[in-house]
Amino acid sequence: MKNIYIFLFGCAILLSSCGGGKYAATEKIYNEKAKEFAELYKEAPVTGQLEKVSVREKEWIASVNFGVRKPNYVVLHHTAQNSTEQTVRTFHNQTVGVSSHYVIGRDGKVIQMVNDLYRGHHAGISRWGNDTDLNSSSIGIELDNNGTTDPWPDVQINALISLLHYLKETYKIPQANFIGHMDVSPGRKIDPSRFPWKKLADQGFGFWYDDHLETPPEGFDPKLALRIIGYNITNLDAAIKAFKVHYIQEETTTAVLNAEELKILYSIFKKYL
Repeated sequence: MKNIYIFLFGCAILLSSCGGGKYAATEKIYNEKAKEFAELYKEAPVTGQLEKVSVREKEWIASVNFGVRKPNYVVLHHTAQNSTEQTVRTFHNQTVGVSSHYVIGRDGKVIQMVNDLYRGHHAGISRWGNDTDLNSSSIGIELDNNGTTDPWPDVQINALISLLHYLKETYKIPQANFIGHMDVSPGRKIDPSRFPWKKLADQGFGFWYDDHLETPPEGFDPKLALRIIGYNITNLDAAIKAFKVHYIQEETTTAVLNAEELKILYSIFKKYL
């Protein structure tokens, strides 16, 4: 009896379904997919890879040096929905096909929905620097916020910062690589909007501009600066608007940078050199 009690108590602490409960059906699907991946990972030689290469001679010789996916970015989102429950339902919808590794409620509750080492479906069509597949290289975090009028409660931001500390330490993610969905998908996404990025930067997650701003030198090129920061400048207007959503948070629908905003761009640009 004691062992059974300990097992059940442990399940409650881990917030897992332990084979039943509200999310039993989706837990079953998750576990089945995880088992399929596990079978693929343990294959040696790997079925369907080398055998598809049309050469006269080929051989499987296993290396001892390999590892699992290592996330190198964290991409933040707002849910644009009304509750964490609604977001969880969305991420259980296989027709919609989207997911995020973590969801953080307005009350500070952290929900993990995808193993850190798996590829989530949160970034969509995206680019940051030379990386054109952020889903494969990043952790996605959805923050419960309707994206228009909701505030950002301290309890939610503090929970996010705690999660980011874990991710940064575990995967050695550089400070520059904590970014927003709007950054990697300019013109397509604007989330998270009205977000307190400075609070994160003060803790070492992403950059913020200096208190005392310098006037950019003669010949300073905003287009080049945005590209060096990481923005996709194929559509320059969209890149400028994305930068403004992140760092200016005013007049974000216009692709014009005034003199003060150019100082902010220059300040951020220098941090990437």
